[in-house]
Amino acid sequence: MQHTLKSSVMFKGTGLHSGRPATMVLRPAAAGYGIWFKRTDIELGDAMIPAAYDVVERSPLCTRLVNDAGVSVSTVEHIMAALAGCGVHNALIEIDGPEVPIMDGSSIAFVRGIVACGVRQQAAPVLAYEIVEPVTVEREGAKATLLPSDRQEIEFHIDFDDKAIGKQSMTLDMHNGTFARELCDSRTFCRRADVEAMRANGLALGGSLDNAVVVQDDEVLTPGGFRHKDEAVRHKMLDALGDLYLAGGPILGRYVGEKSGHAMTNTLLRKLFETPGAVRPVLCTPEQAARLPGYGVVWAEIPQVA
Repeated sequence: MQHTLKSSVMFKGTGLHSGRPATMVLRPAAAGYGIWFKRTDIELGDAMIPAAYDVVERSPLCTRLVNDAGVSVSTVEHIMAALAGCGVHNALIEIDGPEVPIMDGSSIAFVRGIVACGVRQQAAPVLAYEIVEPVTVEREGAKATLLPSDRQEIEFHIDFDDKAIGKQSMTLDMHNGTFARELCDSRTFCRRADVEAMRANGLALGGSLDNAVVVQDDEVLTPGGFRHKDEAVRHKMLDALGDLYLAGGPILGRYVGEKSGHAMTNTLLRKLFETPGAVRPVLCTPEQAARLPGYGVVWAEIPQVA
């Protein structure tokens, strides 16, 4: 069955790219509502933005949603991953600015808030999207694929010149609280040269060593280093789960990313829904729902990080 929050939960922080303070409140919503953002600082015009793949303004740096009135909210991937990973299907997300707070660069603060708040079951089955035929997109050595599966799986491969990251691969079945246990504490990462380039272009103004893992060649500049030796590929999987949840529900299928990112995952979703016979909506049976992210999330399994 579908789930929403038992009560509202608030998060405060700073936007990664804007550098602006941000307050975000997750509120319960009725069955069938889906996930919507509401810009509370917008007094005139349409302040509502659907969490949907077809309103994404594609960017390699983050996922930005823009409604028909031009009102936007960016860096939504980490909160979307937390909602997917905790099995929240319906919620209104109120935010007082254009960017979701980055917190520590991962989803762990959001997961802790959602699990502490609790979720409640609703009187409607979960709508999922079952992959029927393989769909693939490729560009400049990167590739993203969705394959048929009776559960949601994510496989990811990365290859960076910086020795601190190098080649990493990981595959996970996302059911039974896997996201909370394995991925939610993995932080965004970048090279020092990328930080300098982004700031020169007015981006990453809220970035710091407290909310990103910064590397330079074989050195990790962030105090304490990586939380996992393969934290980089784990974070790419976190991003993929959040971006895939913009399908409008969980996906029954296997996602394979090879040097992929936000823009490519969105291109893949667009191709999926444009390809006749590639995907079909299904109202999940209890057995199918038990194989989706969010089923069996337990507080004790959330990683204990600062």
